[in-house]
This record gives sequence, C-alpha cells and structure tokens, in this order.
Amino acid sequence: MMYIARVLLLISSLLLSLSLLSQKEVVLDEVIAVIGDETVTKFELESRYAEMISKGMDITDNSRCEVFEDLLFSKMLLNQAKLDSLEVTENQVESELDRRMRYFINQFGSQEQMERTYKKTVSQLKDELRESVRDQLLMQSMQQEITAEVKVTPSEVETYYNSIPKDSLPLISAEVEVAHIVNYAKVPRAAVEDVKERLREFKERIQEGERFSTLAVLYSEDRGSATKGGEIGFVGRAEVEPEFAAAAFQLKDGQVSPIIETNYGFHIIQLIERRGTKVNVRHILLKPKLTQAAMDQSKEELDSIAKMIDQGEYTFEEAARKFSEDDDTKKNGGIIVNPYTASSMTAMDDLEPALFFVIDKMEEGDISAPVQIQNPRKKPGYRLIKLMKRTQPHRANLKDDYQKVKAAATSEKEQEVLKEWMGRTIGDTYIKLDEDYSKGCIFMQDWTAKKN
Repeated sequence: MMYIARVLLLISSLLLSLSLLSQKEVVLDEVIAVIGDETVTKFELESRYAEMISKGMDITDNSRCEVFEDLLFSKMLLNQAKLDSLEVTENQVESELDRRMRYFINQFGSQEQMERTYKKTVSQLKDELRESVRDQLLMQSMQQEITAEVKVTPSEVETYYNSIPKDSLPLISAEVEVAHIVNYAKVPRAAVEDVKERLREFKERIQEGERFSTLAVLYSEDRGSATKGGEIGFVGRAEVEPEFAAAAFQLKDGQVSPIIETNYGFHIIQLIERRGTKVNVRHILLKPKLTQAAMDQSKEELDSIAKMIDQGEYTFEEAARKFSEDDDTKKNGGIIVNPYTASSMTAMDDLEPALFFVIDKMEEGDISAPVQIQNPRKKPGYRLIKLMKRTQPHRANLKDDYQKVKAAATSEKEQEVLKEWMGRTIGDTYIKLDEDYSKGCIFMQDWTAKKN
C-alpha cells in the first residue's frame, strides 16, 4: 500500500468518525500499538478496515495489516510533529472544521437534516471532531515538511507516464468546467418590514416577561435550534455569520440584541453564557417571504443579460464580472471552482443533481436559459450557466490530464522520500506492537528495527 495514500485515509477516517458520533456509548478501547507518545487502538483499526470494505476496495489476506501499517505511519507523523513542536492555529482548525461541515451538510442536503440525524448542532459536532482535525492537520504539516523539497520536471512527468503500461493507465471520468451568472430574487420591502415588525413585537414580549425560548420554539424558522428553545450551543466568532457574531459578542448575560440581518434572514439574539472566546446564545430567525413576482423579476433580468451576450455587447465572462451576484465566482468570469480539489474541472458525478441535468444536455460554449437555483443553502433566484469545457471518459493522457499525471509522478517521488524518512526514524522511536495484530503481517517497514 502506497504511503502517500495515507492523507486520503485520514480524510476518509474523519468521514467515518462523523457517523460514529451518533453512537450512544464508547467502549473502553484496547491499545494495540505504541509509537513514541502516541497509541493505535483496536477501534481505529477495525473502523478503518470497515471503511475500506464499505468503499468496495479490493480485500486481500494482508489488507488488515496494510491498514494497521497506515495507522502506524500516521502516528509516527503525529509523534514527530509534536517532538518538532509543529503547531496549527485555531484559525486553521476552524477553517478545516468549516470545510468538513460544508461537505457533510452537502451530503445530507441541508444543515437541519444533518442535525436531526445526529441530534447535535453543528457547533456540537465540531467540538467533538476538533481534536481529531487538529491531529490530522499536524500530520499533514509533518508530511509536507518531509516532502517540501520534492519537485518533478516535465521530463520526469513524461518518463513516469511512459513507464505505465498502456492497459494500466487509469480511467478518467467525464469532467466539466462550468461558469455561471447569478441573480438572486429581491425580497419585497414590505416583506422585510413585516418580519422586522414581528421581531420587534417578540422583543417587547420578552421584555414584558415572556420566555425567549418559548417564542423561539413557536416562531423561529431555524428548525435545527428552535426545538431547543433557539439555543445553538457555544460558538466562536468564526463559526457564525460576521453580523451575527458582532451582535452576539457585545451582549451581556440575558440581554437581547437589536434586530440583525444575515444571509439567512433576520434575527434577535439572547446571550446565555460567555466562556472564554465562545458564547452560548439563543436566537429567533425569521425569513422574509419571497413573492412569485420577485422570482419572475430575477429570471427576466437574466433574460436581458443573456440577450446582451447574444448580441455581442458582452462576452459571458465580462457579463459575469459586471452583473453576477455570486461574489465567489464573479471576479473569475463566473468560473465555478471545485472546493474539494481547488480545480475548475469537476467530475460530472460530483455535480449537484439540478446542475447535472442541465449540463448533461449542453455542448461546449452553450449558454443555458435561466435555471432556478435549487441548492437549499443558497439564496433563491436564477442563474445562467455556460459549459466552458467537457472531457469524455478516457484513459489518462499527457495532453488532457497533464496535471493529474504530474500529481501522480510527484506522489511517487514523495513516497520514496517518506519511505527513507520512515526507515531512519523508526530506529530512534519507541515502538511496541501487539503480536496478536502484527503476527503474520507483511509490512513495508521493519517496525522492530533499532539502531545498535
């Protein structure tokens, strides 16, 4: 098993660990290996092995041993990272937790569905994953430090590609590069005023003695927290919308905020408790109701933009920069970047279903009619979609897949560097393996090696 695969295993193990959060109890675990100051447990081994099976990976008589060795390698990285005093900042941990939460929410379809499934808020889930994520970031930092000097030249990439038998070249799935121009439906002023008036009324009722939590249960449109009296749990500034944080962190215990607006709607907030750099608050969320007329107006505005593009007044990219209301893509001419690969190319299978069915019928250069935004985590409205590029399923080649081949060539070179580092480090590290789990294993390293 290739050493470089352990980063992917670390990520997949975190996906597994989220599912394990729903379990009601944790059984005292058995330590099956010690690496310096770190341990490998039976639970870790069995969880990773079960994940391997669930992914449909090829299983051999040595597969469990390969998983065991990956865990040993990971703990060696973590132990060395701590010995070398490598650090990760709280911002790095929060950023990674936020990224993972976005991924999980996308898998469930909505934050509310995820929270209902695990009976925990996003904040609680993040707290339970925090130390695991911190350790993974330390491991990745250590691995990056070891392989920092690894580079490959174009000739090395070509040599690597030519060394692969033609019938062993990987199959690359169909991928697309997509750009869009977004127009969000505008909420009528009357609907906004109606929501604000209701929140002012709630605030008056609270001041007259009614319980904030009761009103949250009855009226808040954040159903994930409404069932808990509006309580969202302890959060840091980076974990909530900036406007929400600015209001929440100014409150005193029991105080209720003025009405604030975020991307989710309008809120009032009550501070329950402050603990260090975090606060526990309740909130009531109300969302102004969109009218069909507002949605129709959004579509008509995009029709007008499409007409200007068709008449040559703007290219699609120029129109995206000028008119699109998606701040994440407008500066790049509307190009959508895959958040998990940082590439503009996305596998067709990874597209959200609504986008897949639009793109599937398009040719390169085509621009769609206005398409309604179906993602529940986005504001309602419409968007124009342009198919910039499409690749068909194919065997990897240097012309279409140079960056992928380069990454594979770099990985192979990194593996050799990591293998050499491991061989040197094992001799300087206290290691003890449980023979019940290591006996009969075919390892790539001699984990019992010691310097004379």
